[in-house]
Amino acid sequence: VQLQASGGGLVQAGGSLRLSCIASGRSVSSAAMGWFRQAPGKEREFVGTISGGDGITSYADSVKGRFTISRINANSTVYLRMNSLKPEDTAVYYCATSRYYSSTSNRLDYDYWGQGTQVTVSS
Repeated sequence: VQLQASGGGLVQAGGSLRLSCIASGRSVSSAAMGWFRQAPGKEREFVGTISGGDGITSYADSVKGRFTISRINANSTVYLRMNSLKPEDTAVYYCATSRYYSSTSNRLDYDYWGQGTQVTVSS
Protein backbone atom coordinates (compact mmCIF):
# COMPACT_ATOMS: atom_id res chain seq x y z
CA VAL A 1 0.00 0.00 0.00
CA GLN A 2 1.32 3.41 -0.95
CA LEU A 3 -0.11 6.86 -0.36
CA GLN A 4 1.09 10.02 -2.04
CA ALA A 5 -0.03 13.36 -0.66
CA SER A 6 0.31 16.61 -2.56
CA GLY A 7 -1.12 20.10 -2.84
CA GLY A 8 0.52 21.88 0.04
CA GLY A 9 2.02 25.32 -0.22
CA LEU A 10 2.17 28.83 1.14
CA VAL A 11 -1.11 30.72 1.48
CA GLN A 12 -2.25 33.86 3.24
CA ALA A 13 -4.63 33.68 6.18
CA GLY A 14 -8.19 33.39 4.93
CA GLY A 15 -7.10 31.56 1.81
CA SER A 16 -7.79 28.03 0.62
CA LEU A 17 -5.89 24.94 -0.44
CA ARG A 18 -6.88 21.49 -1.60
CA LEU A 19 -4.71 18.54 -0.67
CA SER A 20 -4.83 15.28 -2.59
CA CYS A 21 -3.93 11.77 -1.52
CA ILE A 22 -3.56 9.09 -4.17
CA ALA A 23 -3.71 5.53 -2.89
CA SER A 24 -2.44 2.35 -4.45
CA GLY A 25 -2.68 -1.17 -3.12
CA ARG A 26 -5.85 -0.53 -1.12
CA SER A 27 -9.09 0.92 -2.41
CA VAL A 28 -9.98 4.30 -0.91
CA SER A 29 -13.55 3.06 -0.49
CA SER A 30 -12.71 -0.20 1.27
CA ALA A 31 -11.29 1.35 4.42
CA ALA A 32 -11.39 4.58 6.33
CA MET A 33 -9.00 7.28 5.17
CA GLY A 34 -7.73 9.98 7.44
CA TRP A 35 -5.90 13.27 7.43
CA PHE A 36 -3.56 14.24 10.24
CA ARG A 37 -1.17 17.13 10.73
CA GLN A 38 1.98 17.82 12.70
CA ALA A 39 3.29 21.25 13.56
CA PRO A 40 6.90 21.78 14.68
CA GLY A 41 7.41 20.64 18.25
CA LYS A 42 3.92 19.15 18.50
CA GLU A 43 2.44 15.69 18.25
CA ARG A 44 0.66 14.53 15.16
CA GLU A 45 -3.01 15.36 15.50
CA PHE A 46 -6.22 14.22 13.89
CA VAL A 47 -7.78 16.50 11.29
CA GLY A 48 -10.56 14.48 9.70
CA THR A 49 -11.61 11.09 8.39
CA ILE A 50 -13.89 9.50 5.82
CA SER A 51 -15.26 6.01 6.27
CA GLY A 52 -15.21 3.25 3.72
CA GLY A 53 -18.34 2.65 1.68
CA ASP A 54 -20.80 5.49 2.09
CA GLY A 55 -18.10 7.94 3.07
CA ILE A 56 -19.24 9.30 6.41
CA THR A 57 -16.94 12.12 7.48
CA SER A 58 -15.96 13.54 10.82
CA TYR A 59 -13.58 16.32 11.79
CA ALA A 60 -11.59 17.73 14.64
CA ASP A 61 -13.32 20.64 16.33
CA SER A 62 -10.50 22.96 15.30
CA VAL A 63 -11.28 22.52 11.59
CA LYS A 64 -15.00 21.76 11.61
CA GLY A 65 -16.86 24.01 9.21
CA ARG A 66 -13.67 25.01 7.39
CA PHE A 67 -12.24 21.71 6.12
CA THR A 68 -13.99 19.11 3.96
CA ILE A 69 -12.91 15.60 3.03
CA SER A 70 -14.12 14.03 -0.18
CA ARG A 71 -13.26 11.02 -2.24
CA ILE A 72 -13.30 9.93 -5.89
CA ASN A 73 -13.17 6.15 -5.92
CA ALA A 74 -12.39 5.85 -9.63
CA ASN A 75 -9.29 8.00 -9.17
CA SER A 76 -8.25 6.31 -5.92
CA THR A 77 -7.96 9.79 -4.48
CA VAL A 78 -9.05 11.42 -1.24
CA TYR A 79 -9.11 15.20 -0.95
CA LEU A 80 -8.88 17.65 1.91
CA ARG A 81 -10.37 21.00 1.02
CA MET A 82 -9.21 23.68 3.46
CA ASN A 83 -10.96 27.05 3.55
CA SER A 84 -10.55 30.07 5.81
CA LEU A 85 -7.04 28.99 6.67
CA LYS A 86 -5.41 30.34 9.81
CA PRO A 87 -1.74 30.61 10.79
CA GLU A 88 -2.35 27.88 13.38
CA ASP A 89 -3.18 25.48 10.53
CA THR A 90 0.49 25.56 9.53
CA ALA A 91 1.81 22.00 9.66
CA VAL A 92 2.87 19.02 7.63
CA TYR A 93 -0.31 17.24 6.56
CA TYR A 94 -0.40 13.46 6.24
CA CYS A 95 -2.97 11.14 4.72
CA ALA A 96 -3.37 7.62 6.02
CA THR A 97 -5.43 4.50 5.41
CA SER A 98 -6.99 2.56 8.27
CA ARG A 99 -7.19 -1.11 9.10
CA TYR A 100 -10.89 -0.58 9.63
CA TYR A 101 -13.93 0.31 7.56
CA SER A 102 -15.45 2.77 10.00
CA SER A 103 -14.08 6.26 10.33
CA THR A 104 -11.72 6.73 13.25
CA SER A 105 -9.73 9.55 14.79
CA ASN A 106 -7.28 7.19 16.51
CA ARG A 107 -3.84 7.47 14.93
CA LEU A 108 -3.08 3.88 15.93
CA ASP A 109 -5.90 2.59 13.73
CA TYR A 110 -4.05 3.72 10.61
CA ASP A 111 -1.45 1.34 9.22
CA TYR A 112 -0.15 3.10 6.11
CA TRP A 113 0.87 6.74 5.81
CA GLY A 114 1.80 9.11 3.04
CA GLN A 115 4.95 11.18 3.08
CA GLY A 116 3.31 14.46 4.12
CA THR A 117 2.87 17.80 2.43
CA GLN A 118 3.75 21.15 3.99
CA VAL A 119 1.04 23.76 4.49
CA THR A 120 2.16 27.20 5.60
CA VAL A 121 -0.35 29.94 6.38
CA SER A 122 1.02 33.45 6.71
CA SER A 123 -0.67 36.12 8.79
